[in-house]
Amino acid sequence: MSDATDLVTTASGSDVRAGLQAARALRRLAETLEAAQVENARRQGWSWTEIAAVLEVSKQAVHQRYARRLNSLDASESRLES
Repeated sequence: MSDATDLVTTASGSDVRAGLQAARALRRLAETLEAAQVENARRQGWSWTEIAAVLEVSKQAVHQRYARRLNSLDASESRLES
């Protein structure tokens, strides 16, 4: 976890270039974590409405962002199981 802590420190530091690079890395990390947890929630039976409420976005926004990705993951897993 020290990598994330280092990124936060760098993002709030006085070196603008390093700060922007750290902010970009943190954004990518947050996007990756969110996608993984949306996938976990859907696999555990959560509705798009429940996920959207926790993320404080609209149901349409979360569905639009993740439904296609999850459908392609499901299709890939089905092919592997066959």
